[in-house]
Amino acid sequence: MQNSPFNPSLIGVSVVTTFLPTHSNPEDNHYTFAYTITISNASDLPVQLLSRHWKITDANESVQEVRGEGVVGEQPVIAPGDSYRYTSGATLNTPLGYMEGSYYMVVREPMDMAPEELPTFEVPISPFTLHTPTALN
Repeated sequence: MQNSPFNPSLIGVSVVTTFLPTHSNPEDNHYTFAYTITISNASDLPVQLLSRHWKITDANESVQEVRGEGVVGEQPVIAPGDSYRYTSGATLNTPLGYMEGSYYMVVREPMDMAPEELPTFEVPISPFTLHTPTALN
């Protein structure tokens, strides 16, 4: 893989989080959250999400790191002006925490070349909060 001159700021990442009380058990310090992420491509080129890296931190400063190919079993190609949305989840030992990370992407042009032969770039994902409805009161 080679570094790309592509401007990663042309890729937008927005997040909406939800506490899942039916999948949680506070008595056992088990708090489950869903997060829905929308990745938008404001560039003139198609891009493909190859892998992700997450740091998930709870209120006790316990950190889980997650690395893997794609997201929810996919390595989506996002056309210029288009977006891709997915929902996943995380479990914390506290009612409050945050996630941050990055996506590793490739400019997917030309489409007939293998992704590992194309320029790659990293899209940082700013920290976002995971919290129960009463954790921030």
